[in-house]
Amino acid sequence: MTKLAPLLERNAEFAATDIRNNTPRLPFLPHCGVYVLTCIDPRTDPADFLRIQFGDAIVARTVGGRVTPAVIQDLAYIGYLVEQKAPEGPYFEAAIIHHTDCGSRLLEDEQFRHGFAERSGYDEHMLAELPATEPAHTVRVDVERVLAAPQISPRITVSGHVYDVNSGRVTTVVEPRSPLSA
Repeated sequence: MTKLAPLLERNAEFAATDIRNNTPRLPFLPHCGVYVLTCIDPRTDPADFLRIQFGDAIVARTVGGRVTPAVIQDLAYIGYLVEQKAPEGPYFEAAIIHHTDCGSRLLEDEQFRHGFAERSGYDEHMLAELPATEPAHTVRVDVERVLAAPQISPRITVSGHVYDVNSGRVTTVVEPRSPLSA
């Protein structure tokens, strides 16, 4: 039996409901008007710690919740889509959330990082910048990375937060700002 089998059973239960009919229309701006970026760590599921429901948010997950070129591309696309298909808005907030006790910190170990770089072909220097060592600092770096990206619509806002895996609380580190105000 596949490990996915129980999840497929849950999917059948989901499909028997009408929840999927409560989705935002194109340009697919979510009900809460947010794009949430957080870590791949299963302890950091925004459906749980932010109580996000179906259709509430666009959710992206990366190692450490770090902003990657793919995240910039997603944000650029969504911003462009809204500008072209719904120029009156509403626009959205990109909420970048790093967390305490992040497993990305394992990449701080030079030997571990080197081994992963050799195995995967990823650039070792890029991997050295990936750990969310001090989440309050790294989230600021990532907010600035998005705000400085020329591809990003000046009509969205970007904020930064830290999720504490022990207390369950989210603390705002960077208030929402637009690329125009950066």
